[in-house]
Amino acid sequence: MSSVYLLDANAFIQPKQKFYAFDICPGYWANLISHQQSGDIHSIDRVCDEIEDGGDDLWTWVRDMFPTTGFAGTREQGIVANYAQLQMWVASSTHYNLGAKQEFAEERNADGWLVAYAMTVPETVIVTMEDFNAAKKNKVPIPNIATAFGVDSITPFEMLRRLGVRLE
Repeated sequence: MSSVYLLDANAFIQPKQKFYAFDICPGYWANLISHQQSGDIHSIDRVCDEIEDGGDDLWTWVRDMFPTTGFAGTREQGIVANYAQLQMWVASSTHYNLGAKQEFAEERNADGWLVAYAMTVPETVIVTMEDFNAAKKNKVPIPNIATAFGVDSITPFEMLRRLGVRLE
């Protein structure tokens, strides 16, 4: 079975804001749509919520072009159980500071839900702009907790390479 890529909110937000603006690099966005339609990529409902909270043109694009079928639900029992396990692990960690733990536990923070989903659904690879950083104490980076729980995470650039995408 081949990998399915699960996009973090920042795999939408940062490309739009920094290097793949809609008007400069429409190929990035067209490829997201194409690969979502073929089942190679998707995200979760809580990432959709984060993007919706932004209320900007990215939300309009997601709503109109990346249909809600591209956002899997996270209320399945296995996902919820894995999320609880992640929350307990972070809460009991002596590495992360209180602010990092509180941010990770916030209701609207999708990070833990992404990892819980990937723990539950085989062959899922998380796509995030975050980097692994073992020294970081003021945030729980997705790659750190994903690695701790045996989940792969990569950047959007690596996802594009693996999918054979060329933006010309």
